Amino acid sequence: MSKNDRLGRGLGALLGDYMETGHSTRDDTASPGGLPVRAIAPNPFQPRRTFDPDDLAELASSIEVNGLLQPILVRRSASGRTYDLVAGERRLRAVKQLGWAEIPALVREVDDRTLLVLALVENLQRQELGPLEEADGYQTLRETFGYTQREIADAVGKSRSAVANMLRLRKLPPSVRRMLVEGNLTMGHGRALLAVEDPLKAADLARDAVAGGWSVRETERRVRELSKGSEESSEPSSSAVAKEPDPAICALEDALAGHFDTRVAIQWKGQGRGTIRVTFQSARDLERVFAAMTGREAAAILA
Repeated sequence: MSKNDRLGRGLGALLGDYMETGHSTRDDTASPGGLPVRAIAPNPFQPRRTFDPDDLAELASSIEVNGLLQPILVRRSASGRTYDLVAGERRLRAVKQLGWAEIPALVREVDDRTLLVLALVENLQRQELGPLEEADGYQTLRETFGYTQREIADAVGKSRSAVANMLRLRKLPPSVRRMLVEGNLTMGHGRALLAVEDPLKAADLARDAVAGGWSVRETERRVRELSKGSEESSEPSSSAVAKEPDPAICALEDALAGHFDTRVAIQWKGQGRGTIRVTFQSARDLERVFAAMTGREAAAILA
């Protein structure tokens, strides 16, 4: 079965593919049984980095009373003597807290690419990933497995623009990304701050947003004020630009940003005139944006 055959079908369908083939080890009795807990290594592509201790303690208490209602999913390691976890990280951590020596498990043949997709979809369906964890998972699919944004969107059941916007969060300054990871800023705040090109100013604005408890709308307003001030200092004629952004222009900017996977600004000067500003980060990024715009490789033009 090809990569595209499995895309867009959700975690249940993906797991179903593997339940029809391969071998399984499972204990359906109330007592724990199956595979040795110590023989199961964490999922090397697990996108989730933080696990709430109180949440795990609550899950462990539930398992202790009711048993493990759903086995974890694993694959055999390259050595054949141990296993890699595919799905069920919270359940595995919870039974470790309970001191179980064994855990019910299904053993499936899963390649690295599907291992990451399964982990992403499982966490996304349970709303357990932070925005940057999700973005990093998408980036791994792009860099390691060659997925396009459309293929990522199909695999996790999201729109292409949603995937593109999530990936753009990785371009935020490190200090701002840290605030996202820590939960001090939301994805909406991060998207607003992407419009600030100066990383120092973006970091300052992010700290002000956290300290002041700004809403996403307030953060967007402050970003517009900062951008307007910069434009007025460099272009005296910029006063002709409208004070409040046109919702239609904002929608077009978001659509273009999703298509080109970079920051896009539309400056409407009235009477049907204006400019579209597309940002790139390096020579290689310029070649990528050029190809997205024209459908042609820059090298073919410059040869």
